[in-house]
Parts: sequence; C-alpha cells; structure tokens
Amino acid sequence: MAREKPNMNIVFVGHVDAGKSTIIGRLLFDTGAVSEMEMKKLREEAEKHGKVGFEFAYVMDKIKEERERGVTIDLSYRKVMTSKYQVTIIDAPGHRDFVKNMITGASQADAAFLVIAAQSGVQPQTKEHLWLLRTMGVRNVCVAINKMDEIKYDEAKFNKVKEDVSILLKTVGLKLENITFIACSGLKGDNVAKKSTTMSWYKGPTILEQFDLFPQPELPTNLPLRMPVQDVYEITGIGTVPVGKIETGTMKPGLKIKILPGRTGDGVDGEIKTIEMHHEALPEARAGDNVGLNIRGIGKKDIARGDVICDAAFPVPVVKEFIAQIAVIDHPTVLAKGYTPVFHIHTAQVPCQFIELIEQIDSKTGQVIKKNPDFLRNGDVAKVRIKPQGNLCLETQKDNPHMSGFAVRDAGQTVAAGICIEITQKK
Repeated sequence: MAREKPNMNIVFVGHVDAGKSTIIGRLLFDTGAVSEMEMKKLREEAEKHGKVGFEFAYVMDKIKEERERGVTIDLSYRKVMTSKYQVTIIDAPGHRDFVKNMITGASQADAAFLVIAAQSGVQPQTKEHLWLLRTMGVRNVCVAINKMDEIKYDEAKFNKVKEDVSILLKTVGLKLENITFIACSGLKGDNVAKKSTTMSWYKGPTILEQFDLFPQPELPTNLPLRMPVQDVYEITGIGTVPVGKIETGTMKPGLKIKILPGRTGDGVDGEIKTIEMHHEALPEARAGDNVGLNIRGIGKKDIARGDVICDAAFPVPVVKEFIAQIAVIDHPTVLAKGYTPVFHIHTAQVPCQFIELIEQIDSKTGQVIKKNPDFLRNGDVAKVRIKPQGNLCLETQKDNPHMSGFAVRDAGQTVAAGICIEITQKK
C-alpha cells in the first residue's frame, strides 16, 4: 500500500477557558471533517445545557461529564488532512487535575499551539504549560491569541498579550524568532480554517495554514528499534500478538528481537514473523507506525504491556538506577528523599524511589541554586537520583529522546514530569 502523507501530532494546550476545544471544533467543521448535521445536533445539545456557543467544543468533548462541566478531561484525538500532512490533533486539558493527560499528550507531540484568550491574557498556568512542553521536548510552538471577537479585534490589545507571552517564552528558553502569533476567534471562525475579514491588520497565517508551516518531524529511523508494548492480544490461529507504536528504528520480518525487561528482567528472545498495520501485512515498518506483530518463539506469558521490543543486537538498557531532571508540577506538600510514587515511562508503570535530591536548578537560567535540597516544592526544577522498585527499561535524553521522558503520578494526579539524563544499568 502507498504510504500516506507524513504524520504530524499537534497538541493544543492552554488555560481552561482559553477556547482550545472551540478552535479545534471550528477547524474540523470548516474543513468538512464534521458535518453540518452533526454540528446542528451539538448546537441543540449545547443550548439544552445552557452552554450556547459550546457546540464546537462538543466536537472534542465527547464525554457526558465533560459536556455538563464544560471542560476537557481526557485527551481526544481527531485526524485532519492538510496539503502536506496527516495531522493528529490532541486536545489537552487545561484543568489542573487533568495535567496527566496533558503530559501524555505533549510527549507524543511534534508541535504545539498554546491558546490564550485575548481578554484574560497570560494566566498562572500558562507558564506551567510552557514548561511541560519544554520538558517533554516540544520545540515547535505557535501562540494562538483567541477570542479576538471579545476585544473587538483590537490590534493594540493583541500586541499587548503578544508582549506578555513573549516574556514567558524567553524564560522557558524558546526562541522568539521561531514563534508565530495568530490572532483568531474559534467561535466566529476568524483565522482558524479561513482568513478573517475583520482584521485587515493581521498578515499572518490561519491555524490551518500554520499546520503546514511546522517543520516535518524527523522520523527517528536511524536509532535502534524500540517498540513499547501497548497491549497483547491472543488471536485464534495466530497466537500472541503484541501491538504498539514503533518509537524509533525500523523492523522487518525475520529480524531477531529481544523483549525487555520481560518478567525476569533478563528479557526474552524471538524473531519477527509478520508485521500488520490496518489488517495488511507489511514488508517493513518504521518509527511512527502503529503495528501488530506475530513473533516466533513467544507465548502469552512472555510479554506484557510496558515491555519493549528491540533489535536483539541493540537491546534497550534495564536500569538499576538513573539520574533525571524533573519539574515538580502538583505535589500536595513537598517532595523529599525516600518518596516512592509510580513512574509512567513509555507504556510502563513502575514504582520508583527518589534516593537523592542532587541539586535544585533555576528554571529560568539553568544555574544551580542549591546543592542537596531537603525537599522540592511545586514549580521547582531539580536533578535527582531515582531507583526503580521493579524492572524498568529507559534511555537517556542524549541516546534516545523518545525513550527518556516520564511522568510521576501519585494518588490520581501528576506530581512531576522529567527526562532521564544518566543511567546505571543492571548487571
């Protein structure tokens, strides 16, 4: 089968009422991805809930509870075809308790739109959203200054918000010359999929045009094969079929592989028999593809979610301990040595203990503020030493950025996010 256009994952982040979902709903409607009929139904439902104008947001907010509360809880995915890409839009929640989804969203993103409401401007969480994008390695960011209709399409007010955001972008180390600011209104449709007729002063791209202006993501096919297992199915007549997204590298039938850590931490050997995508057998699959595999020599007991399928010649490290740079996002008190929350790394979930707080770092300058701090609070960035309480596969940001990021979760919320910078392998 012919390969489709290159995939581009784009995450929309921003404060809870900035209008992210409305922009996306408008985009899907104006590009024909959502029908007039579907839109009419959603409009009626919005009116029934006393949420006039929320119909575009409803396109993404499918969950009933979200509709009644008018907020985005889970990540929603929709595909849009542009002239250059097959775009997967990730609508990330702005609410504090939904940061976890935002992290999983950002870690899959090639580019991001930071949505800010023109009237309210920069919000306390705007900085946090930028930090998360930065920690998760998203470098291509566009700022959408939304709800321009609420400020009567005023250019001076737009420029004021632009200045405020620019200061923040600098503090998190994003280069202003690479950042586009779009003046738009999701509700009215200005500069979303169609050029606005109300802002002759605005000369920049629409949201839709901006998709194609983002640089094409480089597929990390040059790195060794890494495929974290998402699920394992038992299929009659075929056997055990692990599925997941190939993060890096390429695979072909006949390739000798190793599944790590496996149940013991020593891994399991196998050989790829067939690779399937959308029910078609592939002669080759590469980074970015979601595939199912039939592997010679493995049974149901040998493989589970969180395992990583690797080229046997270049196995992923199983770590004894590692050093990471983390940003504390939402801890109820303070984070101290000895703390053992659950780490979410690729598809694995493993309890890990903070065994040393090495140094606290000034998030604006990257300078060390304090050696061996006693504890860390929300907003702190630090270098820490961590010991997994189980078998865990992980790589450093330098060796493989696609296998180095993680979120730290505890009692239903995201406490911190980070990247691995150094590892000590298990012998």
